[in-house]
Amino acid sequence: MMDTMRRPVLFATLAALPVLGVLLFLGTWQAQRLGWKNDLIARIAASEQAPAEPLREPPEMLAKVRVTGRFDHNREALLGLEVRGPMLGGHLLTPLLRDGAAPILVDRGWVPLERGTGLIRPEGEVTIEGWVRPADRPNAFSATDDAAGRRFYTFDPPAIGAALGLPGAAPWGIVVLGRGGQGLPDPARTLPRPTNNHLGYAITWYGLALALVGVLAVFARRRRA
Repeated sequence: MMDTMRRPVLFATLAALPVLGVLLFLGTWQAQRLGWKNDLIARIAASEQAPAEPLREPPEMLAKVRVTGRFDHNREALLGLEVRGPMLGGHLLTPLLRDGAAPILVDRGWVPLERGTGLIRPEGEVTIEGWVRPADRPNAFSATDDAAGRRFYTFDPPAIGAALGLPGAAPWGIVVLGRGGQGLPDPARTLPRPTNNHLGYAITWYGLALALVGVLAVFARRRRA
């Protein structure tokens, strides 16, 4: 009789152990990812507060840098779509030409679709500060670029550079950092922060593991009753 009562509990425990192991593994993995992500965000914040460093190639992605060159305003393009208030716009991409080095696609900031004549277009040699943006790769859900109209939805510097007549463009770009409020384009104020949901995920997986243990305990108790 006792063996008959214990056998279902044993089977249930053996069946639950692999599931419990997976749940604990996932919770621990998310906890480790949380530590890594917190460290990354802290390094981004420190980089944001530090002065920009001269551009070194190949650059570290998301590094805050400064670089000198000349804007080629005749090859401006628009990247993405973004609504600000009642206006639809995008980010103004302008090639930065450098002596003896590859041109860089520079995201100077947001502009309305109808750009008109109100944009600031510096002439001659300029020094810009910004963060290094890695390239994106189009996927099945990416909008189709309009190369002829210089409207792009994926930041793919080789493809954009080729469409603009700059086949040797750097395979990364720079997003200008500024205070804003000084006309258009309206530059970025901060470096990007990655999303950090790992604490919630860790709590979820550990919570499911605890719930599984609770269900087993209740099942065993009822079998003994």
